[in-house]
Amino acid sequence: MIPISWYLFLSAALFSVGLFGVLVRKNAIAILLSVELMLNAVNINLVSFWRYGNTADMAGQVFSIIVFAVAAAEVAVGLSLVYSVYRRRNTVIADELDMMKW
Repeated sequence: MIPISWYLFLSAALFSVGLFGVLVRKNAIAILLSVELMLNAVNINLVSFWRYGNTADMAGQVFSIIVFAVAAAEVAVGLSLVYSVYRRRNTVIADELDMMKW
């Protein structure tokens, strides 16, 4: 049986890579992909704590399904925003998107 610490290290590594991608990337689509990576790290944490905790309780799996639903909604809204910004500005570079500034 694989110890829970391995899952937690994997989750921490995925979350760190996702956070690095959000902070460093300039492309809006790459930023969205990094956010998805962070949400998958959260799912690994939820399922691993569920597996090594009380197996009769399904809370970890239910929360994981909720996170998947939130991730799907985030992708739909985020990609539609990126597409509309691209049609207006012809770029998806986050530094050049200043539409909300006065």
